[in-house]
Amino acid sequence: MTRNVNAICVLSFALATFASAQTTISPAGGGTHYTPVQLKKLAQEAHTPSQYSALAEDYRTQQDHYLAQAADAKREWARRSNNVVSTAAKYPRPADSARQLYEYYTYKAVQAEQLEAKFDQLSNSGTTVAAK
Repeated sequence: MTRNVNAICVLSFALATFASAQTTISPAGGGTHYTPVQLKKLAQEAHTPSQYSALAEDYRTQQDHYLAQAADAKREWARRSNNVVSTAAKYPRPADSARQLYEYYTYKAVQAEQLEAKFDQLSNSGTTVAAK
């Protein structure tokens, strides 16, 4: 009896994990999403305006994603800043961690914006330039 209960628990856990993995595989935007390795390879091999515009679109999506994460981190930073007591005064305080996370997402959004502008300009001009 215990064996059957254990088997049912394992099977239900496996099915729940499989179902959640299936929902996280597809991108939210519905468009093509590249991994960092694919982006780097595409940036090195890109030579047509359509490839440049695909890169620009993906970097625009990344920028939006990082800005949303930065906004969440900023809200968390504000929430944690309200709760500063002597026990939480040790460094790094939770507010410091949230601030650093906000700064990281902001930095990544700026990087994505710069790359998006670069590839957008290349797609509009139609010239070829070696990517970084």
